[in-house]
Formats: sequence, structure tokens, C-alpha cells
Amino acid sequence: MRSGVSFLTAHSLPEARMAVSNPQGSQAATSTQVVIEKLRKEYEGGVVGLHEVSLTIPAGVFALLGPNGAGKSTLMSILATILEPTSGTARVCGFDVRRQKHEVRSILGYLPQDFGLYPALTTYETLDYVGLLYNLSDPVVRRRQIEEVIERVNLGEFRNRRVGELSGGMRQRVGLAQALLNFPKLLIVDEPTAGLDPAERIRIRSLLAELGGERVIILSTHLIEDVQAVADRVAVLHEGRIRFEGTVPEMLARVEGRVWELVVQPQELAALRDRYLETGLRREDGRIQIRLVADHVEHPNAKPADPVLEDAYLWLMNGGSANGA
Repeated sequence: MRSGVSFLTAHSLPEARMAVSNPQGSQAATSTQVVIEKLRKEYEGGVVGLHEVSLTIPAGVFALLGPNGAGKSTLMSILATILEPTSGTARVCGFDVRRQKHEVRSILGYLPQDFGLYPALTTYETLDYVGLLYNLSDPVVRRRQIEEVIERVNLGEFRNRRVGELSGGMRQRVGLAQALLNFPKLLIVDEPTAGLDPAERIRIRSLLAELGGERVIILSTHLIEDVQAVADRVAVLHEGRIRFEGTVPEMLARVEGRVWELVVQPQELAALRDRYLETGLRREDGRIQIRLVADHVEHPNAKPADPVLEDAYLWLMNGGSANGA
């Protein structure tokens, strides 16, 4: 979700300065889940960002998977009370995103893909400043909550390090720490591992998996491996519509018995691509090993293969149809 506004700037706005000394809002949240019913968003010019989307998202890590323009950012912006839906309803822990914005914001943590931090401030100073923006005016309470999130995201040894000196992975941890500072029931994270090296990506995934045991985490990503590693459930969006919603094993089951691998000559490639859905390819000693998804593949070298999540995702993006049937 690229709003063009840094986290620190956004939380300086009057409407975002919310009292979170009671993190549950002005009334008790009814349950730790997000319920979306027939949510629709139309933009100027008749462009539809979401087409009557309905989802129930329980506690845990819920991944939104889809190409650019699929509707992921629109959906997250509505849940974060940044955008107004055209029609339909969305409730975060019982609070309506249209009629109870302040209550939703009081239980919301948000880590956008692009977020601004002041490089001259230390990690602790950054969180202290964010705590003031959250109206955590009691210094004892603010310090206690800062210490808790620093420990939770494993930033203890970097607490006095200037943010501008931190690695990309450590800055992401600072971003997660600020998003957790009000102990949210809903945490929205947009592409949290983008641009990180493999070791830092694994650490962030592990942290999200741990945090998901206590709250709803909505993870928007285009990285299949992130979904496979941490998601309890996943929704695949395409052109503003839900193509699939369920668990990772249920998504894999969609292409069970439909994945094939075969080694072919280069001159055979074009005909196979015309007829079947290709999900992988590599060259091997002048020949080509290709991976296809279809009900049947008419080729003597075709052998069944175990499905991976990328097979299922590309099959769903292709309309959920198996060519060559």
C-alpha cells in the first residue's frame, strides 16, 4: 500500500492521533477476527477496485496474494480506514470501519511497504516519539510498552543505534515495533520482506508467525515462499475478485494430480506452451525441463509431479482451468 505518506507523518495528522492507553478502544472488541461482507470499491471513472468481496479472517496470519492491481492495497486501505468502501461492510473485532473509525484505529497496527523513519533518531527515540503520537502520555506506561515491543522483535542490542545505521531487516523490525506499540488486535503488513536478504527474510517470517498467535495479521505479498512459510490461510485476488480462499494445503489440493514435468527438445517448447499452462522451466544439457499444469499432458516424457504453491497460484490466475483436458 503506497500512500506516499510516511508512518511518522501519517500519525502526526489530527485524525490519526488516537488515545490508545486503552488499546481495546472505547468499548470491548467482540472477537479477534475481521468480517467482510460484499465489499465493493469504485473509483472515479467507473474503475472497480473490489467486486463484492466477502471474507472472514480469524486470528493468525492471513495472506493476500495477487498481482499488482488485484485489489490487495484497496482492501487493506479500507480495513485501515484510509479508504471508504462504496458499499458493503467490514468489521474489525466487531467495529465497523465506516462508522467506528476511531475504535478501529485504536486496535490497528500498520506497516506499509514504504515507511519513513527519522535516520538521526535511535531505535528507542523513534519508538518514544511514536508513543507520543499514539497519545501514550504517561512516561511510565510508554516506557513499559516500548521495552516490551523492543524485546518482542529482538531489537535490544540496537535500542541505542541510530535508525539510519541499521540494515534493511533491522529497519523492518523497527517498523514492526512501531506497529505493535499499541498492542493491536489487527496488524496489517505490506510486503514486509521485499528487498531483504534471505537470512533477514527468514527472521521476519518467523516473527510474523509468532505474532500471529495473538492477533489477526493480514500479510500482503507477491512472494509465494512467504505465504508457504507463514500463512495460516490465504486469499488469491485477481481484478478485484476472490479466486480462492482457504488454507495452503487446500490451495495445493486444487492442482493435485494436475502437475507434470517433462524433458523436451527446444523445438517442442512453443507447441507445449500454446496448449498447456507453464509454471516452471530450466535448461539441462541442451534440453529443456518444463513444468506444466493440466488435466492430461499428451507427451511420452510427461511424468506426474508433486504440486507446489506456485503451480496452484498460476493455475488460479489462469482462471482455474486445466488446458489439454
